[in-house]
Amino acid sequence: MAEYGQGGSMWPRGDVYNYNILLLEMFTRKRPTDPMFSDGLSLHSFSKMALPKRVMEIVDSNLVRDSGEAINNGGNQDEVEGIMHDCLVSIARIRVACSEASPGDRMDIKDVVMELNFIKEKFLG
Repeated sequence: MAEYGQGGSMWPRGDVYNYNILLLEMFTRKRPTDPMFSDGLSLHSFSKMALPKRVMEIVDSNLVRDSGEAINNGGNQDEVEGIMHDCLVSIARIRVACSEASPGDRMDIKDVVMELNFIKEKFLG
């Protein structure tokens, strides 16, 4: 991935970076090479700017629709949307924290796993 291609040494926080860039691509349906990312705008900064209020604007609409159908088991639609929004914001914060330019500023993978498990419990109820 990009970080390894720039001559950086391989270490776990580099893997966290690459993994989270992949997640950013999946959640936004945009690639780091998308023409919209120029003049200092990157997939990372695009995602960071959306936090927390505009996260639903950058998430792939297919992901939101499919997830909403999965958790909407007769519950209140506003409640379902609120839970989904909170979970997506939390996941986006993790993705942004793990794709910081400096490896030392990235979340540790153990903290990522712990946070994702917490989000999963909240999402599934």
